[in-house]
Amino acid sequence: MTPPTPRPITRWYLALALAGLVGTWFYNLQYFQSGGSVAPGRFWADAMVNPLTSAITIDVYLSALVFAVWVWRETAPLSRWRALAWIALCFGVGLAIALPLYLAHLGAAAARR
Repeated sequence: MTPPTPRPITRWYLALALAGLVGTWFYNLQYFQSGGSVAPGRFWADAMVNPLTSAITIDVYLSALVFAVWVWRETAPLSRWRALAWIALCFGVGLAIALPLYLAHLGAAAARR
């Protein structure tokens, strides 16, 4: 049996994940190369430097929290390690990568059924 062909939306999600990886980590690497840190005090001070960055930071972190709750609730109790992997990807690498990859994963799983 041949594997199902990914739907166009799944390919779109994968393209968005790649764009999220390149788009966010281009700036993340610059931040770290200039002495930036993920230490909470330094990170939050840098992230909240003006009203616009504060709004964007709060928006993204609240969205990431909603994503984490959604993934946790949608995952069967025997697969909680998978939920933790998606949540770690979200907060460790970025929501712009984790969310479209998760949606691509759901689409691929649905295509297999």
